Amino acid sequence: MKTLKITLLFALSLILVNCGDDKKKEEKETVKIGSNSSSTSKKSDENVTEVVLLATDMMQFDKNEIRVPAGKKVKLTLRHTGKQAVEVMGHNFVLLTQGTEIPAFGAKASAARDNAYIPQDTDAVIVHTKMLGGGQSDTIEFDPPAPGTYDFICSFPGHYSVMKGKFIVE
Repeated sequence: MKTLKITLLFALSLILVNCGDDKKKEEKETVKIGSNSSSTSKKSDENVTEVVLLATDMMQFDKNEIRVPAGKKVKLTLRHTGKQAVEVMGHNFVLLTQGTEIPAFGAKASAARDNAYIPQDTDAVIVHTKMLGGGQSDTIEFDPPAPGTYDFICSFPGHYSVMKGKFIVE
């Protein structure tokens, strides 16, 4: 008789524990469904071109060409996907005017440490993000320049030679 009571008590405990797990699973599914619907309800502005550019600890952008339509505002987000600190492996996005000599600009930028490696006495910069460390991001919005091809770089010392690409306004 004692064994039967223990067995029934154990079986009842298992049933109660399993019922609790189903409830937790339902709650998780409800939260998941709710979070998905909120992300799909985001409206994007059709007058804005959104660009996401990733930068790594391996001194690379994930894109070497960005194409945007003329006359449509650009919302560019730079994400540093690495882990290193800004002082060691900082990255930014710098859009340069046409005809800018990248090595000469890079040398001036390297000397502009106190201004996040953006020279103050230059008209070569159209727009730029903040200097970012690993895990950080920055978003800028701007009107694109006139149709044509422009260079973009990271102005952290020495990075401009490999972290560069073409920004094409069509």
